[in-house]
Amino acid sequence: MATVHRDSRNIPPAAQGCVLALGNFDGVHKGHRALIRAAADIAREKNAPLGVVTFEPHPRRFFQPDAAPFRLTLPPMKQRLLSGLGVEHVFELTFDRAMADRAAEDFIGQVLAGDLRARHVVTGENFMFGKDRSGNVGTLAASGRFGFTAVAPVLSPARQVYSSSVVRGLLKEARFDAAEEMLGWPWAIEAAVEHGDKRGRELGFPTLNQRVADYVQIPHGIYAVRVLVEGETAGGAANKSLWRGGVASFGLRPMFETPQPLFETFIFDFNREIYGKTVCVRPVRHLRPEAKFASLDALVRQIKEDCINAKAVLKSVPER
Repeated sequence: MATVHRDSRNIPPAAQGCVLALGNFDGVHKGHRALIRAAADIAREKNAPLGVVTFEPHPRRFFQPDAAPFRLTLPPMKQRLLSGLGVEHVFELTFDRAMADRAAEDFIGQVLAGDLRARHVVTGENFMFGKDRSGNVGTLAASGRFGFTAVAPVLSPARQVYSSSVVRGLLKEARFDAAEEMLGWPWAIEAAVEHGDKRGRELGFPTLNQRVADYVQIPHGIYAVRVLVEGETAGGAANKSLWRGGVASFGLRPMFETPQPLFETFIFDFNREIYGKTVCVRPVRHLRPEAKFASLDALVRQIKEDCINAKAVLKSVPER
């Protein structure tokens, strides 16, 4: 697992001198992966550690808190994905007013060249940084403080640029297969299980409750899902993660008028209490929109039908 550093002024010597990939990397999609592979190749040539410089929160969330894009990956998931690409150090820099007001040249001199002692920096051709977005690839190349490589946008087989914005648009339409093609991995939400009002338990379908409204903007409705509970594996020599089938609801629960969107998941053949554990939920297919029913009995009948439909979907879609 990559080592995460959050204070650029206190970097241990072993983490200095990296070849650095610089960007936001929300989603760690195929375009990001191409950039990180380019940085990894240079790191091998220079016999240097591979690092990533990213920002938290996402700059657009800082500048537009009421209209920021939803997050494809929160920091823990992003860190795991980056680690899987061979990244040894993740420099997660706080994006606050001081960072927003920092001149591009100051960021290069004090952070990249000074604190991190970068040997080489790799970023996308369109990356911009610094106060008023005044820094770009030309600024980085002209600094002369380290080696620099700009990576051209990577295109899909359909000649579309791999982009976090494109992935967000696909997820807003519940097009999970298309989003996975862009990402290179099946998108999932991840959050701790919280106590709820036990409505599902009363109906015979106990659910895991997760509050993800701050960063998930898929359509409200019912989904066939695969679920990974923190710490669970299928055992055996490979110690493979154990993904369970389930059906999930995301939205305002019209029958009960929840004030904020809630992600509720009923896991098939599962009866443990796991409050506080982190659970990863992969939406596989949107089954139907949210609906209000004439009675709780009608709701229960529909949930039973949703379970049947979800099991059929999961049987037809290979686990990845």
